Amino acid sequence: MKLHDFDYSLPKELIAQVPVEPRSSSRLLVLNGSKIEHGKFYELADYLREGYVLVLNDSKVIPARIRGKKKNGGRIELLLVLELSERKWKCLVKGKVRSGTEIIFDDDLRGVITDAANGKFEIEFNASTEEILEKHGEPPTPPYIKRKAERERYQTVYARNPGSIAAPTAGLHFTKELLKEIESKGARIAYVTLHIGLGTFAPVKVENIAQHKPEPEYFEIDEKNAEIINEGETVIAVGTTTLKALESAADEEGRISATSGWSDLFIFPPYKFRSNTSALVTNFHLPKSTLLMLVCAYAGREKILNAYELAIKEKYRFYSFGDAMFIMR
Repeated sequence: MKLHDFDYSLPKELIAQVPVEPRSSSRLLVLNGSKIEHGKFYELADYLREGYVLVLNDSKVIPARIRGKKKNGGRIELLLVLELSERKWKCLVKGKVRSGTEIIFDDDLRGVITDAANGKFEIEFNASTEEILEKHGEPPTPPYIKRKAERERYQTVYARNPGSIAAPTAGLHFTKELLKEIESKGARIAYVTLHIGLGTFAPVKVENIAQHKPEPEYFEIDEKNAEIINEGETVIAVGTTTLKALESAADEEGRISATSGWSDLFIFPPYKFRSNTSALVTNFHLPKSTLLMLVCAYAGREKILNAYELAIKEKYRFYSFGDAMFIMR
């Protein structure tokens, strides 16, 4: 398939700028085969019962966006994307810099660009990353969100392993109360970790999508949670990153192994899924994005794009702070 096969038009007013409150009051489009239903996210609990396992990505977003200035006063914005050492990161840079450029954050905190080749940058700080992020870090919300987001709101309520530079947005709809209700139905909850990096949200720049090579992302599944998942009669993945972690850890028979490592898995149609998932909870994704391609691989491109067309007609809210889909296979 080609890149243009995953394009669609979205009115700008449907790009959610702020999250709804409470989290679980967002809308939920349920896609069950050819049948579509509309509801609220908190009604997800009605679909779960004993024997079901809900799998969540517990990666925690770090405040990876920092702003500084050059000695001449020019403003610089950095997005830290991969930690190389305690004081050194790969980063994206908004502003003109070159190797040797010094960036000033305050009187004590500074950084120097140590590499600036082929649009890829590295920066070394004169203090620990933790100190830099604590004093100057901001939530790394996507560029289509124009309002500054609170740190807590661009974070799932179950986040615990720091490392992502974007939120696993399907999980933003859950409240602690909703998770308790799901467990009260007899369903179990399992956790995996996949730290979201450039591999998830970097744009595809080639028309032949098979030629796209995503950056690897770190994932981890421990023995306890692998066992819970393997014991589930019906497994529901919350988010494309959760599904990617499960696929990266699944053997040919669909069993999930306790493992950790770096995954450069790129899922697009046609793709044969190995993990035994029966459903996927996901947000509405950007046109031509790898996330939309994964969802199309999971449920079928025509079915997904038709559902998106209906969601636009029904004025669902799209993208990170938008509404959700529950896709049953």
